[in-house]
Amino acid sequence: MSVIATNDWLRTSYHQPIEICRKLTKYFSGVSVTDIQQHLITHGMYHRPYEKSDWLVKNLEEKNVWTVIQQEEKLLRNKWKGPDIPIFILPADPFNRQLKREHNGKSGLAFRDKLFLFLSAGHDEQEIRALFTHEYNHVCRLANDEKDEADYTLIDTIILEGLAEYAVYKRFGKSYTAPWTSYYSTNQLERKWKKIILPNRQLPQSHPKHQTILYGLHLYPRMLGYCIGYYLVNQYMLSTDLPFVDVLKLPSQQIAQINESL
Repeated sequence: MSVIATNDWLRTSYHQPIEICRKLTKYFSGVSVTDIQQHLITHGMYHRPYEKSDWLVKNLEEKNVWTVIQQEEKLLRNKWKGPDIPIFILPADPFNRQLKREHNGKSGLAFRDKLFLFLSAGHDEQEIRALFTHEYNHVCRLANDEKDEADYTLIDTIILEGLAEYAVYKRFGKSYTAPWTSYYSTNQLERKWKKIILPNRQLPQSHPKHQTILYGLHLYPRMLGYCIGYYLVNQYMLSTDLPFVDVLKLPSQQIAQINESL
């Protein structure tokens, strides 16, 4: 199925985002169109028009974004033995300050069976490839994990994020990794891992502190869970000769090198 022609959707429905989401209902089982829209907005999709639709679609088409992502999907699906899933490219929310600060104004959302990219006109091709790499790595990790994502604990979530950003680093180098990968020194990461993440590693997604720690909200350090996940994956990759595609199948505790007797 791969890349869906959402450029056609945007030409006719850009000024009515709810209509875009209505076209997505067949890809979500038992979920209302308003719930779909709210979930996508929470993860970076635009919620009101901010540019002329013709200009935005033309800009993305001139960059061959849909073709670029189709090529990347084919390459990574072969490389990581990943699934063939529908991919949706939609505008990002330009008013989301955290999106601009932490992700340079772009984002994505991955499920086991579908993937979304939220883009604006300001990204170069390598940035877009890097974003897709991160999100499709999530898809491959989820597809290789017997555990349902709804049952993920904090350690599962941060390893999921760490693997995805490590994939970006290996493909494109440090300059295309997210800004948060440089927030803390190795010594700081080691201390935060032992003091904050490790004692809370079994927090379920339903627990309020799960997201608070993951994103570094309130009194927690910024993007803490993401940063620690990236650190742990890097540490593991330095300690193993396993190919990255095989690491995608390993339990989170093994990648984090946790001694469960703690």
